[in-house]
Amino acid sequence: MNLRDLVYGLYARRVEGRLDHDQVPKHIGVILDGNRRWAKASGGTTAQGHQAGAYKIEEFLGWCAETDVEVVTLWMLSTDNFDRPEEELTPLLGIIEATVRSLVADGRWRVHHVGALDLLPARTQAVMKEAEQATHDNTGILVNVAVGYGGRQEIADAVRSLLLEHADKGTSLEEVAESVDIDLISKHLYTSGQPDPDLVIRTSGEQRLSGFMLWQSAHSEYYFCEVFWPAFRKVDFLRALRDYAARHRRYGG
Repeated sequence: MNLRDLVYGLYARRVEGRLDHDQVPKHIGVILDGNRRWAKASGGTTAQGHQAGAYKIEEFLGWCAETDVEVVTLWMLSTDNFDRPEEELTPLLGIIEATVRSLVADGRWRVHHVGALDLLPARTQAVMKEAEQATHDNTGILVNVAVGYGGRQEIADAVRSLLLEHADKGTSLEEVAESVDIDLISKHLYTSGQPDPDLVIRTSGEQRLSGFMLWQSAHSEYYFCEVFWPAFRKVDFLRALRDYAARHRRYGG
């Protein structure tokens, strides 16, 4: 261990020691950004960047477990990412599949897919379904893997699901219109039954949501971190929690 690592470790323990666990967010959403730029800066390939980002996920979940976080949503692949070249997208999907299988093998997490399942290749769909079934009874953190996810797509899917449900019941369009409210739409989101994210973290220095959990994040706190996702450290995580705890959430009041 070099001096820099020693100083970093001491600082991280100091920040963690001052953390009020009663003020820890129960649901954290993470925009895992910067894999490709990290790879370029490190002289590696794009696939190596995505793989490094995948390795970071289990480490991150371990930190969340230590600090009593209950739900984590990880944005791993957006609907916009389907426009990437096949030579990048195919390896990325393979890395995502391997990562989800690893989460299952860990035995602690409850894995839930959020996203447009029908947009994914059949093999990726199968991995997501099998992961949910295999971890259904686990008692650890609920891990939402956002793959093939877009915020606008989610809202459109929620409205479609709502309309189809009422169509099956024979409800008239006028009756549906009368019944639509915030709670009804929330019931049909990918995260139905879950608490909204208290904190949304985005790495890589970008300061925008890019469509992440547009409905659910209406009252979320945001934390933008300069570091690329593969280089995200425990102290960066603890700083995000410390920053969150220092804020006074008013919910519009």
